Amino acid sequence: MGKTFEKKLPYKKAICYSGYREGQCPTGEMPSKEQISEDLHLLVADGYGYIRMYEPNAHAVTALQVIREEKLPLQCMIGIDSLPEINSAECITGPQTFSAEELAAHAASNDVQLDRLIALANEYTDEIVAVSVGNENRFPFVGHLVSEERLVAHARKLHAAVKQPVAFCEVDIDWKNLDAIANEVDVIGIHTYPYHLDVAIEDAFAKTKESFESACAINPNKQICFTELGWSTNTAHDDHADYASVANQKRYLEEVADYLKSNEIVGFVFEAFDELWKDPSSPAASECNWGIYDINRKKKW
Repeated sequence: MGKTFEKKLPYKKAICYSGYREGQCPTGEMPSKEQISEDLHLLVADGYGYIRMYEPNAHAVTALQVIREEKLPLQCMIGIDSLPEINSAECITGPQTFSAEELAAHAASNDVQLDRLIALANEYTDEIVAVSVGNENRFPFVGHLVSEERLVAHARKLHAAVKQPVAFCEVDIDWKNLDAIANEVDVIGIHTYPYHLDVAIEDAFAKTKESFESACAINPNKQICFTELGWSTNTAHDDHADYASVANQKRYLEEVADYLKSNEIVGFVFEAFDELWKDPSSPAASECNWGIYDINRKKKW
């Protein structure tokens, strides 16, 4: 059942925020301060009180500066974007074959990210509402595998160094196997995607509710949050042509929003804005089209 921690996230409307516009990406040009300000004002006007960001990089720092300087009613959950410390034979892009030296360098980089996250959390104590030790690091298909022992060590380091609640964010079905990390965090973040499971839109909300209830049953003394849930509006693959649409996104997110609000469950919608950087050669790919706003910041529905 795990340790019981007192730190919790109060309910607010929440969304994942990656502000990279056309021609921008995490390893290249970053969004400007003016662009980030425009984005965050849109989200505030839409009622969001939390955003989630994925790494303590320049993009996140600028977003935190905007929130503070413009006194926006927003708080941020932020984590580290861990590089793989273990090769995954099941990675969606093919089996990984990093050398021992490369994996060790990844681990060192992850430690640097963690220290950067600690510094940010202590500098922006009001703006950062929670910190995460990682994102989908036990799900082999993603290819960012980190041992549970390392994740536990990172959680303990965060607890000792920051005042904010500590979370770990993982695919919902994996939490039944993650007792050690569940024992060390304040917040269990689950990711649920009926879209990826080929669940019909008529049954998608029920599947999401089932994911939450299952997570609560596994860890009844923990706060359970959805740290990702959403629906893509376009796809380059015929097998999902009946799933990916604006109408389906609207239906799913409206049903989910009513459930979250009535039960005061924190749920981060994935994603605020379309992310063309994920597959710039194929803008119709589903991974580019999870935003509730398009790349030009126009609300889809």
